[in-house]
Amino acid sequence: MGCDDPTTLVSTEWLAAHLKDPDLRVLDASWYLLGAGRNPRAEYAAAHIPGARFFDIDEIADLRSDLPHMAPPVEKFIARMRAMGVGDGHHVVVYDGAGIYSAPRVWWTFRLMGKTDVAVLDGGLPKWQSEGRPVENMPPVMRDRHMTVQRQAQLVKDVTEVAAASKLGDHAILDARSPGRFAGTEPEPRPGVRGGHIPGARNVHYETLVNPDGTMKSPDSLRAVFAAAGVDLGKPAITSCGTGVTAAIVNLALERIGHRDHALYDGSWTEWGMYGDLPVQTGPASC
Repeated sequence: MGCDDPTTLVSTEWLAAHLKDPDLRVLDASWYLLGAGRNPRAEYAAAHIPGARFFDIDEIADLRSDLPHMAPPVEKFIARMRAMGVGDGHHVVVYDGAGIYSAPRVWWTFRLMGKTDVAVLDGGLPKWQSEGRPVENMPPVMRDRHMTVQRQAQLVKDVTEVAAASKLGDHAILDARSPGRFAGTEPEPRPGVRGGHIPGARNVHYETLVNPDGTMKSPDSLRAVFAAAGVDLGKPAITSCGTGVTAAIVNLALERIGHRDHALYDGSWTEWGMYGDLPVQTGPASC
């Protein structure tokens, strides 16, 4: 697979060449942990790729849930996208201010809604700006655009399905958190959440999938990362992390290597670690 694939990952060169295409829509999906001290909406207002709309991961979500930024109901997704002028017939490119961090979550959300003409910008805004490419601080002119959605339920898993997969061992469960959080040696950032990991899970820290410049590793290098983590790619995969954001980086990596049978555990460790009756393993992954 070449570097540019409009359904997974595109380069800054590709985006620069297509930026003025009438049916291209660019989304800034920047999002950070509370401790990062960054305000993504303020950063977007100060400088964004020309024409980009801001996709608020915390607001375009299921706010009825006690868990953070769960996938939005279909009706809410449609309403927000229409208001942002994103709809049928558009090709979407999503980026973030870290390189590859939160943008894959929005890529996955579009796929959950049956939209496959969506890609992540490789290297994100940092690479775009380091190459001297244009940014602006003006909000784009947005015209309502009709959108139809066909939700792909198989792309998301709930806690009951993940518990069954853990017990049966019939899925590869891939945890994108840091090795310390996976092992339970590093405290969880949210109070009341236990340390450790889902029994049988493998640790594929999202940082191991990304190069130092914020671009995603090549498909061959990604396969090597999965192999080193002991991942059985012969099984369907379920990804997980802290709150379901960086897990999507693993989904994107799986898609890049041609492993199509993957889903995301939306509640992730925030949900699993909260329930005392769910089993927890600590230490590195066991065979």
